[in-house]
Amino acid sequence: MKKVIFTSLGALTFMIGTIGIFVPLIPTTPLYLATAFFWLRSSEKLYQRFTASKNYQRYIQPFVTKELSTKSLLKMFGGMFFVFALSFLVVDHLFVRLLLIGIYLALLVGLTSYLKGPQLIKKIRSKE
Repeated sequence: MKKVIFTSLGALTFMIGTIGIFVPLIPTTPLYLATAFFWLRSSEKLYQRFTASKNYQRYIQPFVTKELSTKSLLKMFGGMFFVFALSFLVVDHLFVRLLLIGIYLALLVGLTSYLKGPQLIKKIRSKE
């Protein structure tokens, strides 16, 4: 029963997410993430196949294991900076611009501490 429910919910979120590619205001990325969540929990075989894939190993596993290189972290923040800077330049509203700056800084601090915090603690402990 669980398998049928998760597979069905995954198909529904996938369809709505695909429609969101063409229709504004339908959030594609969160719906695709929900699709992955449902489908990966619908079958152990599918889960194993997905986690063994090259793309998972390259793009997702470093975030899960918190072993992201500094170079990858800088590339990620550079891409985010570009998107936020573009939005900052396009929007001509002071409150929204300040909000964009605040969100970017919060992401910068939060993601850095989440992804690099454990490594920094290990380095500090090893020096003691």
